[in-house]
Amino acid sequence: MDKPKKSVRRKTSGVTIDEVAALAGVSPMTVSRAINHGKVREVTRERVLRAVRELGYTPNLAASSLAAAQHTRIALIYTNPSGAYLRELLVGLLRVAANAAIQLVIHYWDNFDPEAERKAARALAGRVDGVILPPPLCESQVAVNELVMAGIPVVAIASGHLRDDISCVRIDDFHAGKEMAEHLIQHGHRRIGFIRGRNDLSASARRYDGFVSALHDAGLDVDPDLVQPGDYTYRSGLAAAETLLSHRRPPTAIFASNDDMGAAAISVAHRRGLEVPRDLSVVGFDDTSAATTVWPELTTLHQPIASMADAAIDILLRTIRRRSDDARVLTDHVVPHRLVMRDSVASPSKR
Repeated sequence: MDKPKKSVRRKTSGVTIDEVAALAGVSPMTVSRAINHGKVREVTRERVLRAVRELGYTPNLAASSLAAAQHTRIALIYTNPSGAYLRELLVGLLRVAANAAIQLVIHYWDNFDPEAERKAARALAGRVDGVILPPPLCESQVAVNELVMAGIPVVAIASGHLRDDISCVRIDDFHAGKEMAEHLIQHGHRRIGFIRGRNDLSASARRYDGFVSALHDAGLDVDPDLVQPGDYTYRSGLAAAETLLSHRRPPTAIFASNDDMGAAAISVAHRRGLEVPRDLSVVGFDDTSAATTVWPELTTLHQPIASMADAAIDILLRTIRRRSDDARVLTDHVVPHRLVMRDSVASPSKR
């Protein structure tokens, strides 16, 4: 009588990932990627899953979850002129990356032209699972196009509006700008200088639009001479504030589109012998460390940069883990802003 044939299926507890890899003819890392919906070719995934079924392998859930996170590489690409903003963003991203056990890859692009951006994005596409683009790169259509065509999920931080090609994490810049202008108007200011942000950023335009809306609602005209260009750097804030305060009828308040330029405006006021806020009120935007390293400390608009970093990584991880060729879900995550009142605003001086 023939002996019964032993089943090929092994006991679950005895099967290791190395055995699955050997049967499938791939590395253990490829097995981990395949069973955790990582980035592998479909033919390879099928071969791995056949080996899993044949051997009866059941992965350790805790270990596979950790492995999936450790094999997830998310890139932050930055070229931000504001050191204070970048510090806030990096602290938030590093904290979240450590908690999620993902690999955070940081790339610096230094004033690339479109062709250089295209090449850099192409080179990056094959090496990461997701990309975070803070300003100003959140507005780079060249980089976005290359990454999207390569199937890489992208999240823009602090873009001024909803996009139809990538996910966004942002505040409502229009209402934030309007709220800050209203705060100055409520203190009695009628001649308000405005230092704009970069022209190539939609968030800059939205903040200015909010400022204009507040003035119109209050029955005030926008004086073009009181609107000066800036690019979010301290140096550009110095130049803009000098121009505003050299005006024949200077403003009684200056609204700077970020804290670096607001701190610069306070510096120019001090140099001219003006006391802030008695002679000149100054406000900023973002609530970075720059707002509290000047005297007096800046009234500003709090943009929760660390929380935005947290949301960006969460969106990317959810997108990566449910990624499929036939469905692409985009997220527009608007976080609340908050007016932070400090000591740089007062009613206009009687003199």
